[in-house]
Amino acid sequence: MPAPLPPFTQETAAQKVRLAEDGWNSRDPQRVSLVYTQNSQWRNRAEFVTGRAEIVAFLTRKWAKELDYRLIKELWAFTDNRIAVRFAYEWHDDSGNWFRSYGNENWEFDAEGLMQRRFACINDLPIRESDRKFHWPLGRRPDDHPGLSDLGL
Repeated sequence: MPAPLPPFTQETAAQKVRLAEDGWNSRDPQRVSLVYTQNSQWRNRAEFVTGRAEIVAFLTRKWAKELDYRLIKELWAFTDNRIAVRFAYEWHDDSGNWFRSYGNENWEFDAEGLMQRRFACINDLPIRESDRKFHWPLGRRPDDHPGLSDLGL
């Protein structure tokens, strides 16, 4: 069971957000898929995804395109079994063009703490490599690295 479980408090919602950030920063589609229900429903931009197999396929395509992906998530709001987050991530394509992608997500969890619904709105901003703000080795963001609000994002 993925802890923390609903109903969420400020502390447990923030923990859930950080765990999600850590998972996505692993860039391991199989690992990430395990925190979603078997029939989890997503809308990611204009793409609709249902179930773990489709989640794995989606994330595999995503991270094959979005190279050197680094993500920061921040809790926006929560209640009972729902959490809203804002996020930004930096990545480059295979031609070396850098982007910062900004977005918001709405999450809904089942009683076991698995995410059953995820709705994501995302916009991509081309940036110069010198404008990057997310500087840590690939993988988990270090605890002392600034968050979105600290970075003025």
